[in-house]
Amino acid sequence: MSQEQVGATAGGAIVWFTGLPSSGKSRLARHVRARLAADGVACCVLDGDRIRGVLHPTPGYSRPERDDFYRTLGDLALELEHQGLVVLVPATADRRAYRDGVRARACHFIEVWMSASLDECRQRDSKQLYAQLASGDVHGLPGSDSGYEAPQAPEVSASGGDDESALSEIARRLRTLTRVSDAG
Repeated sequence: MSQEQVGATAGGAIVWFTGLPSSGKSRLARHVRARLAADGVACCVLDGDRIRGVLHPTPGYSRPERDDFYRTLGDLALELEHQGLVVLVPATADRRAYRDGVRARACHFIEVWMSASLDECRQRDSKQLYAQLASGDVHGLPGSDSGYEAPQAPEVSASGGDDESALSEIARRLRTLTRVSDAG
């Protein structure tokens, strides 16, 4: 157990939702939050887009800026996990190393891969990112003109933000983790 894990409170966990932009990460995280809240589980959502909007200075999208942002986001998630919260993190985290770095330091980590194809994401385009990419207003969009490293062995795969079977599997895994933590 690492130093970071020693101070963790039972019941904390990090659930990282990764996938291409518009794959349904935030939507599924909101569904999971609602399910956990109904079960009385202390949880929070650290949505990558929302967190970007409250940090000052606002993080950019160059590689060094992305590295710093995902390090900060991971550190925030770890701090909240150590306080006993289930932390839901819908954030692209286009490099596997970002997610693996948090996994290595977390007490409990569940990676959820939003397996929507690039075509499906373009059709959803909830933030108009793909339209902005096509017009030249956006550059470095993961999975389009920038790379995206899909998880090698995610605990859960989801087909979109309304994937009920993925939602149930995440809740089941969190219940198992909580029972293990309480027994320890």
